[in-house]
Amino acid sequence: MKVTGYAYPWDVLGDPGFLSRVRDLEADEVAVALAYHSTRAATPYSAQRTSVIARTAASYRPLREEAWRGRELRPAAPDWVAQPDSGGDAVRLLNATGVPAAAWLVLTHNSQLGTEFPQYSVRNCFGESYPWALCPAQPAVREYAATLTAEAVAGLELSSVILEACGPLGAVHQHQHEKTDGVWAPAVARLLSICCCEACAEDWAGFEPAEVRETLRTEVRRLLDTADLGVTGDRLPAKLKDVVLATRQRATDELRAAVLAELEPGTRIVLHGALDPWVTGALPGLTPTAAHDAASVVLQNWAPGQGSVDAVAAARRVLPGDVAIGSYVTAVAASPVPDIEAYVTELGKAGAAELHLYHLGLAGPGRWPDLHAATAAAHSVR
Repeated sequence: MKVTGYAYPWDVLGDPGFLSRVRDLEADEVAVALAYHSTRAATPYSAQRTSVIARTAASYRPLREEAWRGRELRPAAPDWVAQPDSGGDAVRLLNATGVPAAAWLVLTHNSQLGTEFPQYSVRNCFGESYPWALCPAQPAVREYAATLTAEAVAGLELSSVILEACGPLGAVHQHQHEKTDGVWAPAVARLLSICCCEACAEDWAGFEPAEVRETLRTEVRRLLDTADLGVTGDRLPAKLKDVVLATRQRATDELRAAVLAELEPGTRIVLHGALDPWVTGALPGLTPTAAHDAASVVLQNWAPGQGSVDAVAAARRVLPGDVAIGSYVTAVAASPVPDIEAYVTELGKAGAAELHLYHLGLAGPGRWPDLHAATAAAHSVR
């Protein structure tokens, strides 16, 4: 299995031992966050601080005025890093030492822009906007994602371009001090993740937008009244569900097309996604054409167990044979994977050809052995 380790620019630039640890790990490439959402990131190997607080989403490449002039949506400049081109510097440093570097781009997840421009954010059937989620149906969002991509990769030698949140985000997302965990059943969360903004509603052919929103609200209330936190099905009319999903998928395809148009032909594209077309988030549901645009599709396999192994096997059965399956595995969850070496081995046997390992900067000395165990397992099934 190919091993891609994920890192932030400050991990590469601010830790003198980073490169030697990556070489010791024998990672095949390092994915550097060049456009990323807000975060508080631990820096366990830093002698100067314990964390980096990225207050907002930002681009870690220079913000050229000629590229962003006249655009409503534009990324923030990260004043929490010292270098004006920290992402580019990190990529160049990796390349100079023989470590292939990939671009890690987060596209529609931007709480700052969603708050400042709520008209471009996902809006549920109750009229509530999700400020963390920019809606792909909005032309301004697609233009923003395309420009962000072009500016992120400009002038860099990259082994891959990894696209995260290249599609819709929804109701379930960590936001401020979250108080919604455990409240919504899967069916409720799915309905609350359907975007009802004007741009989406315009594409609901044959359905009156006000009636659609009321139908969704009524079904959400009915599901909540059942008190069943495990319910996965709903009673929406099949034709309505088909139209809503088709609208979402068209917008996602248009977003991805706009992004890919900014990349050089032959660029290796890695797409974070899910087989379930209704999934929203950092790894959104794949559209029928999505996999054909990628060299690799990465699945969310952070939850160890048979469910994740089965998901990889299912993906291998249904996705094109020339598209690699990647397994996204974390070594920094609150509860460590009980036997990460065995888990990665099972993912490889199920059809995963790539291990996407989270996270080379967040994993301190207490978790570094897990990274070693994971990569050892991946190397054994090459």
